[in-house]
Amino acid sequence: MTYPSVLEVSEIAVRKADSLAIVVTSVASDAHTWNLVYLQLVLEELGHQVTNLGCCVVPSLLLSECLRSAPDLVVVSSVNGHGQVDGAQSVRRLREQEELAGLPVVIGGQLGIAGPGQDRREELLCAGFDAVFEGNAGMPAFFGFLQTLRPGLVRTEALARYRH
Repeated sequence: MTYPSVLEVSEIAVRKADSLAIVVTSVASDAHTWNLVYLQLVLEELGHQVTNLGCCVVPSLLLSECLRSAPDLVVVSSVNGHGQVDGAQSVRRLREQEELAGLPVVIGGQLGIAGPGQDRREELLCAGFDAVFEGNAGMPAFFGFLQTLRPGLVRTEALARYRH
């Protein structure tokens, strides 16, 4: 009788039925990594499979990774205050691809440099993001959104579940 290796056991534990394949990324102008590592660790602790693209990710790199790996969700995080501009460029690039039309994409963090109280939500939603998480309520709202997703769930289904 053979037993699975420790690695095989941990891989099996991660591959739960509701485990999502998630790409975590930042925007081209943001060199911070602590936020990405934090998100990766939290999402993995929740049982999801995470690909962390790191900091300073240009839209073409995000696009090629999404086409290659077909994730269930893309999470864009920015803490330098340029997420509004750079994030919009990235999501527009993804939305140009028919194959990624159903891919849920969200953004959160410090998204603007104008200070608190500046509502960027509508602009980012119009650019193609499915949800925007900013300020003190960002993480709890993100976790609420995350609970609405299932592997293979297309964007329209995810939005309908989240907004109702």
